[in-house]
Formats: sequence, structure tokens, C-alpha cells
Amino acid sequence: MELLLELEPQIRLGAFFGVLAVMVLWEVAAPRLALALPRRKRWPANLGIVVLNTVLVRLVFPVLPVGVAAYAAGQGWGLLNMIEVPGPAAVVIAVLLLDLAIYAQHVAFHKVPWFWRLHRMHHADTGFDVTTGARFHPVEILLSIVIKMGVVIAIGAPAVAVILFEVLLNATAMFNHANVRLALGVDRVLRLFVVTPDMHRVHHSSIRAETDSNYGFNLPWWDRLFGTYRAQPELGHEGMQIGLPAFRDPVEQRLDKTLVQPLRAAARDEGAAPTGP
Repeated sequence: MELLLELEPQIRLGAFFGVLAVMVLWEVAAPRLALALPRRKRWPANLGIVVLNTVLVRLVFPVLPVGVAAYAAGQGWGLLNMIEVPGPAAVVIAVLLLDLAIYAQHVAFHKVPWFWRLHRMHHADTGFDVTTGARFHPVEILLSIVIKMGVVIAIGAPAVAVILFEVLLNATAMFNHANVRLALGVDRVLRLFVVTPDMHRVHHSSIRAETDSNYGFNLPWWDRLFGTYRAQPELGHEGMQIGLPAFRDPVEQRLDKTLVQPLRAAARDEGAAPTGP
């Protein structure tokens, strides 16, 4: 376990860059749609946010959720540490519950006005490609880690389950944000088990009803279970507009502009939550 905790950063970074490389090559070889803005005008900010978030998280949280999981196990905290569950079953249960928690958090970040101000930076990207999957405001990232730590303690998630979940979440987030072409038949079957790019692209529509659908990052089942699933965009993938109405000027894709977006007005016509100040 100590070795696993020591190698956790290398495991996550290795998986991140490996999946990123595969998705970028796939996007170049078989893009799904033409991008509204070329990569050179979006990637500096999107990749800059990745670097900023990585450094910030390591500075603010010397102990990440996997470390909290190991500590909770030692203290006997959490549901799975209080009842007898076989190791493999505990890992599966923990991964499922963590994914459900991420779904619930995502819904909350759409519905609570001040959370939406943070989260809408993710939706303000007028393109939709693999880098969009890592474009989150630093404050949202920090809040997400605090929430995840609380869920890990409550569940009593095994440390190996937390690492597995983090790797899966990062990998699937890059996959389902990627601008890659899948055969319609393949997509139809695949989205029964995992969120596909065509499924998640609907969530990035500028139409509010579509933005408030398909919240899943990893597993597609929660959207179907809770009635937030939308199979296709109203205007089709070729006709739909990606992004938010308020942030269509290319200058809004600069790193400095994206970081101050939460300070902008939160009126509904600027892509805000349905209620708010």
C-alpha cells in the first residue's frame, strides 16, 4: 500500500499523458466536426489551466483523496470499513458510489448559481476536443477535491479503488470530450456502458435545456436513471452551437479571461444557472 501511495502521482500522470496522446492522434486522424476556433487559439489557455491546476493542487493538498482513503481505512471510518465486504466487491462498490457522487456534484454545479459561475468556464469553450475535458477553473478543482475527500471518508473507499477511479475518470473525461469520429452503430452500443463523445457533446450545447442534460463523465447510467439523458441535440451535431452565448468572442478563450469569468455577471442570457443573483 505504501508503494501504491508513493507511485500514485506517476500512475495518474502516466495515464493522463498516455490517453491524451492517443486522443490527440485520433482527433487528427478522424475528427468528428470542424472546430469553431483552431487549436492554436484555444490550447494555450486549456493546457495552461492544466498546468496551473496541477501545481495548485499539489501545493494546497499535500494529501490527496487516495491518502485520505488510506488514513480512513486505518481508523475504520466509512461504510465499507464498518461492514465485511470482500476486497474486489469493495473496490467495485466504491468506484460506483464515487461515480454517482461525481454525477451529483456535476448537477449541483449547474443548479447552484455560485457553483455555476465557476463551472461555466468549462462550458465557455467554443470548441469541443480532448483539452476541454481538463478545462476547469482552479477554484472548482479545489472544491471538487474537498467534496471527493468527504465522499471517500463516508464510503470508506479502499485506496486502490480511489486510484482506479481517478485514472478512469481522467481517461473517460478526455475520451468523451474528444473530437473523434465513431461509427453510429458503435456509439449506440458503447453509450450503454460509457459516456461517448456524441453523448457528452450534447451537454456542451449553447441551448440551455441541452446543457442541463448528460451530466455523466464516466458511466452513462445515472443520466438514464435520474431522467437527465438526452440522446441527440435538437439541431444535430453538425448544426449545434458549442459554448455559451456570453463568451463567443475569441478573446474570451485567453487564459486570463477564462480565470476571471466567475466574476462576470450571472444573468440567464449569459449562460448562468436558472436562478441566481
